[in-house]
Amino acid sequence: MPVVTIKLTGKPVTQVQKNALMQRTNEMLQEVLNKDPESNWVIIEEVATQNWGIAGRPVTERFAQANEIEKEN
Repeated sequence: MPVVTIKLTGKPVTQVQKNALMQRTNEMLQEVLNKDPESNWVIIEEVATQNWGIAGRPVTERFAQANEIEKEN
């Protein structure tokens, strides 16, 4: 039984997009690993940007900095 976890942060994801991620991930597991679609689990976790860090800084700070740079240009 494969379990695939997809973690998302940033812009909101619609339920339609989540459903598509689940469906296509399930199809990939079936095609690549020959797994029974009924045995595949797909978990989508949405993580707040302040709880996700890159290079030692919260993503929230990195997004804010990128927005400031965009405004300057």
